[in-house]
Amino acid sequence: MKRTTLSLIAGATALAAVTGFAALTAPDGTAAPEAKATTRLPVERAGLVCPVPSTSEVAETLYTSYTPTGTGTGTGAGSGAGKAEPPTALLRTAAGATPSGGTGKTGKTPKAAKAPATVTAPGKPVTAEADGASVPALTGSATGALAPGWTVQQTTVVPAGGARGLLGLGCGVPDTDFWFPAASTAKDRQDYVHLTNPDDTAAVADIELYGPEGLLKSQFTEGIPVPARSTVPVLLSTLTSEAGRKDVTVHVTTRSGRVGAAVAAADDKLGSDWIAPAADPASSAVLPGIPADATSVRLVAFAPGEEDADLKVQLVTASGTIVPAGADSLHVKSGMTAAADLPDLTRGAVGSLLLTPSDPKKPTPVVAALQVVRGKGANTEIAFIPATAAVSARATVADNRAKGSTLSLTAPGAEARVKVTASAGSAGGTPVSRTVTVKAGTTTVLTDLVPGGLKGSYALTVEPLSGGKVHAARTLALPEDGVPMFTVQTFVDDRGTVEVPSAHQDLGVLD
Repeated sequence: MKRTTLSLIAGATALAAVTGFAALTAPDGTAAPEAKATTRLPVERAGLVCPVPSTSEVAETLYTSYTPTGTGTGTGAGSGAGKAEPPTALLRTAAGATPSGGTGKTGKTPKAAKAPATVTAPGKPVTAEADGASVPALTGSATGALAPGWTVQQTTVVPAGGARGLLGLGCGVPDTDFWFPAASTAKDRQDYVHLTNPDDTAAVADIELYGPEGLLKSQFTEGIPVPARSTVPVLLSTLTSEAGRKDVTVHVTTRSGRVGAAVAAADDKLGSDWIAPAADPASSAVLPGIPADATSVRLVAFAPGEEDADLKVQLVTASGTIVPAGADSLHVKSGMTAAADLPDLTRGAVGSLLLTPSDPKKPTPVVAALQVVRGKGANTEIAFIPATAAVSARATVADNRAKGSTLSLTAPGAEARVKVTASAGSAGGTPVSRTVTVKAGTTTVLTDLVPGGLKGSYALTVEPLSGGKVHAARTLALPEDGVPMFTVQTFVDDRGTVEVPSAHQDLGVLD
């Protein structure tokens, strides 16, 4: 046998070890049998990043870490021949500084959080408190049985000051591309984009800002270094000479490496909250969970392609899908940010916004988000709802309370059946599940699904069973001193399983 033939066989065998399959050709020229169909196996490792929660000395932050049950052992995909390591799920401190109003430069390293939340078993939330302005960004990973569906909720209460409000965020999965409609560089807003690198090598990020006239003239936005295992906060208004824009879409990409990204938005009059990444550009969008008592709703959309987008605007309510009075459409020019106020949108009932092409024959991808205000006068609070994809397999939002948690389930197309599970409490309680049917073109609201004998907080998990697509959001309301503090988190699929090709290898007989 020639050395080249041996080399080819060795290379193909190595490929099989990495990918799980190999397709070889026998010496007579006949093809080996094709690989079998792929199977879904639990992921073995999951990573998350949590940004610096606040710069306020009076901030109170609660981390809730949770892995749902029922995904399997998490030891299948990519496992080698060696002995499996014990499962872990741990958050660790990331280096870097709290926001300082600059362009990403870091100062003193803040003190570590008191006790980053560490999950020890699936099915029970674990919480940890960290107060004040010195709480750092956190990075972490879960392995083994704790990896599939691992989620961490970061909830911060700031009772006073310019950043007053209830800020909620599901700690994000590191990636290379993020969209944030509904940001702002206006004088009464302080919006920071937080870039957190969980890896051992540096990342390099770019930030683009788009206003109503298109790309804003920017500086210091290209090649932003994010050192290994560190965080970099960037004040948006310092990036452009065209500051003072009320509606801005932020696009974060990386040239190398990956980051977690989120925008902390603080309004001098309205309050503060996080803007989570919107769903990838698509011709249709669902923005679920608008509170029933919203006093102001503003829609912000951006068309990243070369074509303008004409959108039909609809509200999906408990009784059906309707067209809001005076706000039935939105024209979004290519490369520009468009916005529209939607007055008296919900009229006392929880709803979800549905955006579809005005002409189905002309679908144009867009990204979108809502700015929602509750309360009036000095007693107001703000939150943001990004467009979110449907839950494909399973999604979880942690840190729900016995009072103040509202789950919204929206089926914009066909009727759908989902399983909703309220986990055990962080300090005690029995999990409960319910099968919910969401009628076509409606939004179903749950406020009474609470673990039996609940002590502490709990997680809500949504799993589609049959029928059409379902989009979900959780509203947490924690009023304080007359201020209707609230935050809304959309359910993002937890990617707890991964497709793995079935191994198949038939080398035949080689002469």
